[in-house]
Amino acid sequence: METPEHRRREAGPERALVTAVRARNADAVRTLLDEGADPDAAGADGLPVLCAALAAYDEPVAEALMAGGANPDRPLPDGTTPLLRAVDLGSPAMVTAVLGNEPRLRLPPAARERLLALARNWYETGAAEELRRRTGAPGPAETSLVHDDAYDHVEQVSLGGLTVRAGHGAVLTSLEWAFRILTPADELVARAVRHPDENHVDRSASCFVLSNRRSKETWSAVVAHRHHPSPAHRRFVARYLWTRAVLDTAGPHSSADEESRLLAVWAAEETDSEVLAQILEACTTRQHPDQEAIGLRHADHPDPRVRREVPYCFLTHGTPRTPTATGALFTLVHDPDAEVRSAVCTVLGREREPTPRTRHALLALIRDPDTAVRASAAAALSTSADRTPAVTDTFVALLDDDDRQLRLEGAYGLARRDDPRTEAAYERVGPLGPHLDHDHRADELWRWRRRNTPDRP
Repeated sequence: METPEHRRREAGPERALVTAVRARNADAVRTLLDEGADPDAAGADGLPVLCAALAAYDEPVAEALMAGGANPDRPLPDGTTPLLRAVDLGSPAMVTAVLGNEPRLRLPPAARERLLALARNWYETGAAEELRRRTGAPGPAETSLVHDDAYDHVEQVSLGGLTVRAGHGAVLTSLEWAFRILTPADELVARAVRHPDENHVDRSASCFVLSNRRSKETWSAVVAHRHHPSPAHRRFVARYLWTRAVLDTAGPHSSADEESRLLAVWAAEETDSEVLAQILEACTTRQHPDQEAIGLRHADHPDPRVRREVPYCFLTHGTPRTPTATGALFTLVHDPDAEVRSAVCTVLGREREPTPRTRHALLALIRDPDTAVRASAAAALSTSADRTPAVTDTFVALLDDDDRQLRLEGAYGLARRDDPRTEAAYERVGPLGPHLDHDHRADELWRWRRRNTPDRP
């Protein structure tokens, strides 16, 4: 027979889980779930703790609860479910966190249509207008741009005491893909280009879904937008081709050669600098067979955004650069734009055995007035096989720099060369802080000690 004492004991883990969710402590949530806490435990409001995580836009906690067995389809007193609430809140990250595996098979048609209709209504009405309709508040909405995940942005909109994120376009796109609804490519492009921000959740969702649809029809429909008079459409196509290269989703319908030919023609025709820069980025990601020639054509482009991509065109991945390309790359060492110079450092740093000319250029760039350029040059030298005294002396000199990252790069360069001054060099770096605790450069001290003092505990 269950006693009050037994009920109190059983309630303990659930109370702790509610507290951990409220504190946004995902590690504690996972621990409590592993110890047997009910993932659908109710909070003070009587709702499952998953709803509290959703309302707080706490993706790690929501994921932990889902991994522990929380039910996103659990009926709530108001007739909704946690999944419906996630859609209502307009955060694609939160919807993804609670959508679960194979929702098309798990949810009946009526439930799927309810989710789609809710997302579509928010998207077509607009977040501010829908909040105004729900709350009756007449004033203007308060809007701010927030990160929805590590990469993408979304507007957060507040009115009449309610707050949502205006990512319902991305939510709708993701739900359609999860339910295997093949929305016309032109419609997905239209959802994307409404937003100028390249990292808006609506753009990212459309690009991801289209990049994973492997039909020839989808590919042709998207790339047709490269002829659109609006640069926004053309930027989206360039990002789509870049994403396909990253994901390697060319598929049997469209070979890499076909995309390479399209990029080469497009790079010669494009007049918008921002679009052209993205085309060059797609070329180098795809490792275009003619990327060196494409880079040479744009090496003196007046827009630095284009020139920043040119050095990567001279990354030949094992094939020697032509003398013309080598000359163009070393000319960019003196480019007025710091990001171009940083890109040159990155490319030169890919040379395992730097030539004297490369060493001279990097040693000059490590004295650049721009800190980011100096850091790129230092990183290129530290990872190289160059053991000349000039390079080693440069690492020693970096230990006096005001920038801690540069001091760390100097110590790292000495450690990789098994320099006896390594231990003292790391002491000169100073406290690294939690963001550098697991940095590969910090870890090199441990490896140096293992190599040079094998008997040390």
